[in-house]
Amino acid sequence: MARYDRRKFIRQISLGIGATALAPAISSLAACGSTQEKKLGIALVGLGSYSTYQLAPALLQTKYCYLAGIVTGTPSKEKPWSERYNIPQQNIYNYQNFDNIANNPAIDIVYVVLPIFLHKEFTIRGARAGKHVICEKPMAMSVSECQQMIGACKEQNRMLSIGYRLHFEPFNMEMMRLGQKRVFGKPLEIDCGNGFVWGGDSSSWRLKKALAGGGGMMDMGVYTIQGARYTTGEEPVYVTAKEEKTRPELFKEVDETIFYKLEFPSGTVADGKSSYNANWNHLKVKAEKGWFELTEAYRYGGMAGSTIKGPMPFDPNVNQQALQMDDFAQCIMQNKPTRVPGEEGLRDMKVIEAIYRSIANGGSREKI
Repeated sequence: MARYDRRKFIRQISLGIGATALAPAISSLAACGSTQEKKLGIALVGLGSYSTYQLAPALLQTKYCYLAGIVTGTPSKEKPWSERYNIPQQNIYNYQNFDNIANNPAIDIVYVVLPIFLHKEFTIRGARAGKHVICEKPMAMSVSECQQMIGACKEQNRMLSIGYRLHFEPFNMEMMRLGQKRVFGKPLEIDCGNGFVWGGDSSSWRLKKALAGGGGMMDMGVYTIQGARYTTGEEPVYVTAKEEKTRPELFKEVDETIFYKLEFPSGTVADGKSSYNANWNHLKVKAEKGWFELTEAYRYGGMAGSTIKGPMPFDPNVNQQALQMDDFAQCIMQNKPTRVPGEEGLRDMKVIEAIYRSIANGGSREKI
């Protein structure tokens, strides 16, 4: 089958042509020592901006894994990536021959960095090819898809991790510690917001519901849901939400700005917001005996945080992606669970679906 670029692939999918059928190619995973000095080989599936500017450079800094292969639908990207990262031709795939990766012992992990509507397909194909899988957030288009992805990886005895890089970032890890250990008493109120003013292409896949599942909530809001969840260490039980849209000509199919309230079993309440039309980036907590916050919470670097006792003394510019991928590689080598498994993505999707239900029902209080 002739290869074609991802834009054409996405465009054809959106027109109803459909994705390539799953091919259940299965092979045994090579031993950890089969790659460079016991480093595990990662293949990036999709070479968009996140792979290009974050993941690939991070793999030059990792200790336990390295960039072994690429999967792209754009032939013109093959040579520059091969030269830049010393990737041999036999480790370069496209979306049609992807399943042949099963026969390549140099690749231990596939990292799915594709538009959301393709996450399920390539996660399942990766697991069936005998590879462990990292899937970017948000995990999938629905709770049902998340469950299918988890099931497929368990069926193939492959590990599945979601790209929640902030679980390895020191400022956010401190928020987890302060909240879950009740350092300042029980968290009472959480204020979490994440968003930016959309200035990109109006034809972007992110603005098409069939390809992205939603707008600012799916892309930016998942960070705020995560923040509220990992600060409390609890799962929310109820949510109410409302949507605001000031640029309907741009956000015709997806949400622009959403405000929501989460209720936790202990009584903690989180007021969250996500947007494609506002600049927010914070996670603030009021507790029984003080407060703690991140005024720069979700970026790739430049974090900033403090508590009632003073500034948080951490490196604001660690390589989050390198830490994330190294941790997953170690989990595989040591046969221990990842702290961000597929179930973590599933929990977020349950909250997102409840938020959308609340909006559809006029701001009703929905059980999660």
